[in-house]
Amino acid sequence: MKNIFKITLFVLTTLLFANCNKARTDTSRLTGLSFNNPKSGNYIKGTSFEGKPPLGMVGVEGGSFTMGQVQDDVMFDWNTTPKKIHVRSFYMDEAEVTNSEYFLYVQYMKDVFPPSEEKYKHIYSSVLPDTLVWRKSLGNTDILSENYFRHPAYADYPVVGVSWLQANEYCKWRTNAVNLKTLIDKGHISNIFETDSISNFFDTDVFLADASRLFEGDTTVYKKGVGRTLRKKGDPKLAKGAFKGRKITKADGILTQRFRLPTEAEWEFAAKANIENREYNNIRGRKKYAWNGKYSRSKGKRNRGDQLANFKQGQGQYSGLPGWSSDGADIPNEIMSYPPNGFGLYDMSGNVAEWVSDVYRPIIDNEANDFNYFRGNLFTKKMIDKDGKLVYASNEEDAEVEYDVLPNGKLVPKQLPGTIKYVPITKDDTTLRRNFTVADNSNISDGDLNSSRFYEDDEDQFTSRPSMYNSPQEPSRVRDSISGKDIIINDNKKRTTLISDNARVYKGGSWSDREYWLDPAQRRYLPEYMATNYIGFRCVSDKVGPMATKKRRARNPSR
Repeated sequence: MKNIFKITLFVLTTLLFANCNKARTDTSRLTGLSFNNPKSGNYIKGTSFEGKPPLGMVGVEGGSFTMGQVQDDVMFDWNTTPKKIHVRSFYMDEAEVTNSEYFLYVQYMKDVFPPSEEKYKHIYSSVLPDTLVWRKSLGNTDILSENYFRHPAYADYPVVGVSWLQANEYCKWRTNAVNLKTLIDKGHISNIFETDSISNFFDTDVFLADASRLFEGDTTVYKKGVGRTLRKKGDPKLAKGAFKGRKITKADGILTQRFRLPTEAEWEFAAKANIENREYNNIRGRKKYAWNGKYSRSKGKRNRGDQLANFKQGQGQYSGLPGWSSDGADIPNEIMSYPPNGFGLYDMSGNVAEWVSDVYRPIIDNEANDFNYFRGNLFTKKMIDKDGKLVYASNEEDAEVEYDVLPNGKLVPKQLPGTIKYVPITKDDTTLRRNFTVADNSNISDGDLNSSRFYEDDEDQFTSRPSMYNSPQEPSRVRDSISGKDIIINDNKKRTTLISDNARVYKGGSWSDREYWLDPAQRRYLPEYMATNYIGFRCVSDKVGPMATKKRRARNPSR
């Protein structure tokens, strides 16, 4: 009897606490107004945010670290000058994007923008990886060109032949695909993949701005919104299956944060994983590799002597002797074939190098922001017409898709049909601002007017002078009046460097690199439109809310 009384008291106390907590959640603490109540204005306060890592990702808790050089600078380029900075918490793919995952993207784009339609024919080709990166003038490698991307034997191998531009487009698509699947799973949208009558095109920004523009205008796919619908006295009852509640907004916390390429600082921070050599609030030495130790070989009893990463060990030494392969692969290996680092991330040293989002500069900026450093910000805003309405990239039947011509002659769509157009911010938008003054910040303090010896020039004078980084310019595309075909015209100007605002950083060693490049601090660059057989990528997503999800453990992890 006594136990029953205790249990009853505990249950009542729990229910009372839960009701009090709910009352505080549903009511403004400062005004008393109700949240999410159609009888009280239906003012929004999101309640569904779970804060879990997205699929395939692990949490990387942010903090301070020394970005830059650890070992000798054998290249003598002073390219990794050490600098202490702080990185915010984020989520990161535990492994590189694989062939099968990227092939899913290719198939999806083919369904939504069929290349059989004239206006879409270049969209599909723009997302295909360059399989010819495997060809060698003096090598028998056609088997890889023909099979590496599509053959099931390589399904779980990291995708290569993808340019920085293509990797960025994949990140955008992944954001939309994850949000679409979330809305379907939560019952907000019917399963559109079960019907062939409507296009599967989905864009998160368009969904939030004007959902009626999606799915070819078929609004019956929207099954329910958020919260309750207030039915006024005398109004007819809603039909069965009719849309109920209000439209979903970003404030509801249902939609995921954007996927993107990691910044260079984020990638290096995640690769070094200093939690392995942390003692309380101090770092015991700096790490040369993604794992903790001075050597590239395993010290474990079962696999002692085996390489901990996939890399080239010497001239003609890609994997070792037959029957005793030291790293298990002569080309990129299947993801997760080697032990993870302290954050649970695989192949941060070796296998394939990886694109990061930064614009390349020969040094880490001496005056760089020490909080979440990144070079390459382009601040934009949604394009509004003279009537105050959003402007969309046209997807009408007779509208042509606008394309950019890359320096290598490839065509890429400026924007996918149906998406919202964005434009760089203007000077009016930066009036009286102290934190930024221009839209494109790629060459701030290193290539812009104020950083040059012509700082007294006006803008017109400065733009007419030779570029600080004399790199390839974008070619022009003209249509031949006789054949009707597009002709790419390149200028014949000599180039002295590939460094420009279109040069992007890639990090980490690869299967074809020597051990020196396994150091996470090392950095290289390539134009954003080029691809190789040794560069892949992985995505990150910003963590919102508290910096850490676990209670701080002030201990020595080695004890």
